[in-house]
Amino acid sequence: MITIIQKEWRQYFSGLLGYITIGIFLLITGIVVFVLPDSGVLDTGYASLDPFFSIAPYVMLFLIPAITMRSFSDEYRTGTFEVLRTTPLEVRGLVLGKFIASLGVAALALVFTFVYPFSLAYLSTDGIDVGGMAGSYVGLLMLCAVYASIGVFTSSLHQNAVTAFLLGALICFLGYSVFDSLSAIDGIPHVASYYIGQAGILQHYQNISKGYIDSRDLVYFLSIIVFFLYLTIQQVRSR
Repeated sequence: MITIIQKEWRQYFSGLLGYITIGIFLLITGIVVFVLPDSGVLDTGYASLDPFFSIAPYVMLFLIPAITMRSFSDEYRTGTFEVLRTTPLEVRGLVLGKFIASLGVAALALVFTFVYPFSLAYLSTDGIDVGGMAGSYVGLLMLCAVYASIGVFTSSLHQNAVTAFLLGALICFLGYSVFDSLSAIDGIPHVASYYIGQAGILQHYQNISKGYIDSRDLVYFLSIIVFFLYLTIQQVRSR
């Protein structure tokens, strides 16, 4: 599995994909946090990263599928998947290696954003909510893990990387926002609205972002990750 992770990272950073992905993420979030008049801390005067944690899930649901779209699609297209089949590496190790490598790129992008809270702490006179920001980063990392598992799965379905990207981005978007929108429809009973909202990713992400890490939210994220990785393993085995 370590070999697969190293191979994937060489592939990401031997070209422009890894650098462009991280650069775009930092550019968009940096503009939201510091430049835009409605959300920039320099204009609003509030030492808060709420705008960053609100926009980051939507940016990541495009960038992570862009990272993962070639995970298996290129293996199918170029024929290297046939070579992988002859190696002693188990399918589970192959899938986990590609998943961890993709998540590592997303985690690296998050590490570079640590400059945001340090900047706010320097500019603020009253300090920052360290606990809340730490919880938000944990939630965002878990969200990236969910997106990565979905992206690796969609890449295992087809040899066309663009199709894998579009399908991955669509599933990520539906999982993140659609359930919350459905729960807000007028006329739905309160109990049904609650459970519909809990079925989506957004509610659990917001719960962790408050700084209180509930085991139920962690179990939800881990269940989604395991589910899509299991589907990926079965799909790869079927080939």
